[in-house]
Amino acid sequence: MATKKVCLPKAKISSMSKAEKQKVVNAKKSAAAQGKYKRSSKSNVKGARKKGATLRDWFKNEDWRNVETGDKCGAPSMRKTTKGKNRTFLSTKEGAGMTPKGVKQYRKENPGSKLKTAVTGKVKPGSKAAKRRKSFCARSKGWTGERGKAARKRWKC
Repeated sequence: MATKKVCLPKAKISSMSKAEKQKVVNAKKSAAAQGKYKRSSKSNVKGARKKGATLRDWFKNEDWRNVETGDKCGAPSMRKTTKGKNRTFLSTKEGAGMTPKGVKQYRKENPGSKLKTAVTGKVKPGSKAAKRRKSFCARSKGWTGERGKAARKRWKC
């Protein structure tokens, strides 16, 4: 899966020129457009890791930021919970999908997302909803776990 996000330690980003930042971001976007996960090594950033630091320490101890936006990288996204007033997922007994509140929260955190709730009601054959259901059922055919089976039942697969 291709990703367009470029994360580097905050200290390194602040020492880079605007042109250097843009070069790294453009390389990542170019790689993502081609379906690649990593950008070319020609755009590698020199001097980002302190001497003597192990890779694990480097990832754990640095303040990682998105080069383009300045947002924190690897920050926990929406909390997945099936209990309480602010739950974002249904329990397995209820059908194991996202709640409308959970979908709204996800779309807020991921602008441009087209995520929708499950098609659970009666639908006209050939309608958009019927096509979504058919697509989901085909895609989830191999789901054998408890939550997967519950979701398929909820979607009426």
